Amino acid sequence: MLLTKASEYALLSILCISDKKEPIDVENLSAGLMISRSFLAKILQKLTKAGILRSFKGVKGGFILAKEISDITILDIIRAVEDNPATVFECTSDSGVCPSNRMGACSIWPTLNKLQVRIDDFLSQITLQDILSR
Repeated sequence: MLLTKASEYALLSILCISDKKEPIDVENLSAGLMISRSFLAKILQKLTKAGILRSFKGVKGGFILAKEISDITILDIIRAVEDNPATVFECTSDSGVCPSNRMGACSIWPTLNKLQVRIDDFLSQITLQDILSR
């Protein structure tokens, strides 16, 4: 599975946010993580849209978790910030859509799809609580 910087930064920022009792703004978060403010702001917007974070405007505004850490999985975070599904292989997990239009003749898709299902299953079982308790 190819994880982009967006996934990495989303995980790092959520771990920082989970440690706070009050909302933390993008300025302080980006400075603390040494991440571009504008890039981080886009990531945080996606996480908010996905219902993982809540945002507050104003002087004391910022971001907090919208769910308990036990209810947020790594797969939830990755899916929220990646524009394209993060996959192990270029082929889709949908057997009806093949980028090379050769699904019927493809001998590797069934095996690679099983791998993708296992990875997705694994990532859906790891929560923020699991990471923070280590």
